Amino acid sequence: MFRSLAALLALTLVVPAPVAAQLFDSGDSGARELLPRAEEIALARSAAPPAVSEAASVYVLTADGYELAAEGTNGVGCYVSRDWKFSIEPHCFDPEGAVTVMRIHMRRVELLHAGMDVEEAGATVMGELLRGDYRLPRRPAMSWMQSSAQQLVAPNGQLVGAWKPHVMIYYPFLSAGELGLDGESAAPASALISDGRTPLSTLVVVVPDFVDPVATAARRP
Repeated sequence: MFRSLAALLALTLVVPAPVAAQLFDSGDSGARELLPRAEEIALARSAAPPAVSEAASVYVLTADGYELAAEGTNGVGCYVSRDWKFSIEPHCFDPEGAVTVMRIHMRRVELLHAGMDVEEAGATVMGELLRGDYRLPRRPAMSWMQSSAQQLVAPNGQLVGAWKPHVMIYYPFLSAGELGLDGESAAPASALISDGRTPLSTLVVVVPDFVDPVATAARRP
């Protein structure tokens, strides 16, 4: 059975410092490029199929951080993450993910965007999580990263472009072994675990189709 929030936070308190740091150890510090508002909205919506993203709330990055650009009706949240100054990471979250994991991700990008270094930003977010400013999902949460406009960056800083369309299921402290996955040997053909055994452990599942941001933009601004 999925662990309760109280149990998850208690476990978070005993996660070794190196493991906690691993959650936020990639990216770089510095101002991100601010895209034209309509372009960023289209990019954000392209993270998920139109059936999901058309009625989503959309957030855009400004000089002062993320702000709501379009109010949604289905509880889904979409934004363009920027772990690296030059990365473009369109991302949509289901209702549970939108009020949990997405908020944590957005906060970290805001701190990096404001000039905080990677280590300090990670420590700040972890501290805010433990303080109760953010919470972990109460159930497995889901997100989509299917945009054909992805410009992803590997943990070593190498630009990899659009990797593969995929969905992500967040399940705190999940390990590859619990799903019968043999560590990294299952990646990247179909599925892998990212940040296993941590508060933001994630099952990444490759899906067949990218979503085109141009087609998405034509449906709704």
